[in-house]
Amino acid sequence: MTADAAELMTENHVFEADVARLLHMMVHSVYSDKDVFLRELISNAADACEKLRYEALAAPELLGANAAGRITVSLDEAGPAMTVEDNGIGMSRDEMIEALGTIARSGTRAFMDRIEAHKGGESAQLIGQFGVGFYSCFMVADRVDVVSRRAGSAEAWAWSSDGKGTFAVMPADLEAAPERGTRITLHLMEDARKYISRTMVEKIITEQSGHVPVPIFLGEGADMSELTDGSALWTKPKSDITKDQHTDFYRSLSGQYDDPALTVHFRAEGRHEYTALAYVPGTQPFDMFDPDRKGRMKLYVKRVFITDDADLLPRYLRFVRGLVDTSDLPLNVSREMIQESAILSSIRKGLTNRIVTAIEKLAESEPETFRLLWDNFGAVLKEGIYEDFEKSAQLLALSRFRSTTSGEAKRSLAEYVKDAKEGQDAIYYIVGSNPDQLRSSPQIEGLRARGVEVLLLSDSIDSFWTMNAPEFEGKPFKSVTQGTADLSRFEKVAGEGEPSSPASEDVGDLLSFAKTTLAGQVSDVRGSDRLTESAVCLVAAETGYDRQLEKILQSAGQLDATAKPVLEINLGHAMIRAIADRIDDTELKTDAVHLLLDQARILDGDRPSDPRAFAERLQRVFQRASKN
Repeated sequence: MTADAAELMTENHVFEADVARLLHMMVHSVYSDKDVFLRELISNAADACEKLRYEALAAPELLGANAAGRITVSLDEAGPAMTVEDNGIGMSRDEMIEALGTIARSGTRAFMDRIEAHKGGESAQLIGQFGVGFYSCFMVADRVDVVSRRAGSAEAWAWSSDGKGTFAVMPADLEAAPERGTRITLHLMEDARKYISRTMVEKIITEQSGHVPVPIFLGEGADMSELTDGSALWTKPKSDITKDQHTDFYRSLSGQYDDPALTVHFRAEGRHEYTALAYVPGTQPFDMFDPDRKGRMKLYVKRVFITDDADLLPRYLRFVRGLVDTSDLPLNVSREMIQESAILSSIRKGLTNRIVTAIEKLAESEPETFRLLWDNFGAVLKEGIYEDFEKSAQLLALSRFRSTTSGEAKRSLAEYVKDAKEGQDAIYYIVGSNPDQLRSSPQIEGLRARGVEVLLLSDSIDSFWTMNAPEFEGKPFKSVTQGTADLSRFEKVAGEGEPSSPASEDVGDLLSFAKTTLAGQVSDVRGSDRLTESAVCLVAAETGYDRQLEKILQSAGQLDATAKPVLEINLGHAMIRAIADRIDDTELKTDAVHLLLDQARILDGDRPSDPRAFAERLQRVFQRASKN
């Protein structure tokens, strides 16, 4: 094809999405280290080789005479330019437009959709993370040219862009195009000339991509050398793998730039044989609280990548990154077989046991490292207390909590039980959204005055697992905002709370008046021994939901209306005695009782039920006070 003919067939496209702005954000904000562009391109090249290996299972002719996958990086000092080429699956014209023209479009997901449609769903489910990584090359290049030929195709296509909002697609020169696969040429910016240094590029590749399962070569012709042999890290003996190698592999596998907090590497033998390599990240992955709560463990069969959608771990371990490689599954494993496989069920159980056990050992041997792990992932691990009956006791023992006696530190339940008061038959807790607010909650005043420790639970999941948590060392969990509180068996700590004198007859009359006046808004009004400083508080009935859980369910649209709470009144409080002893006016007493209820709502983190009525009552009370 002549140059003029190719020019006539050139098509200019606008990137999908607000790309000029998004690309600028990508190359200047997402990555703090420019070196990662090479790792991203090599990772994509390795994925392309793995996809070809999989497609060749059904169509061996796609491999042709050159079956072995390889990645080649070459440097052009005169350009200055860098080329990354693979002999993987390649891209057709439409695939090129979709994969390179839509930012955050997963090329691997598109591949999965295509083969599923072609084979009626009887194919492996390949879901990768090709999306924004390719665009990192615009951090160092002012123009990027891509030439690709799909395996088995006679056509080749070229793609070109300066990363400023548009790209061009045109037929490629067949003689200059790869026999199959993709060639990416980066025309480097002047301030990125360091990336044509062979020494520097070799260092980046060996450090960041030294363990991809495809050999990597650097240079051209006689100057070409093999930097990595494509051997899989997970197949090596544990004693032969250094900490740095694990860190490099973890980063290439996870797409993160931190160090792993915990590495779990083992080979299971027996009825089912598989190798697992799993990492607990050192920081929270960006998708940890994704509503889908999907895991990110990859499944390999005989070193052929099959899927990262096999649910190899329960959802409460979704922050773990890694892979499982087994030879017990067929290479053409289908989605249905993955979902129903007894082999994978056994792998899930074994892998979960190993990871939870490894975290337990970390808690014992390296408490400071475990503390950081818990700070990052404790809120997710606690989901297992609620969801995994078999592991709930282990996860409870692992859990760490702030409490009324721990300050900013977190304590285990074993420590709580060890320090429990004599005669204490329950583990007391309060659930809310903020530990500082929980510390000042009126419901814990009586327990604090008696030196009884209360767990301060501020994660959303706390409202759920506490509903049906197993006992811990014979002690059940009890919410301080639900049911009655019999604290008489605990002696008050010296200096905590004033001793209360018996309620006067007038205070008893006020309690009865409040029950009648507030009958439509509360289920009961009663005197409280859980209050020492505050005048009032709200608690939930003995049966039903805890107050915080009611709020969560109602805000999620899963509860039409909350149950009527119980209003507890501190009968010894000076304000309560003043209302009872000095207010004879029924209208004013009615206002005072309603204000007490609204005060309790505010202390509970809610608004008054009727803000206007609250303001009007407050105004009437102030006006009455000013006249006196």
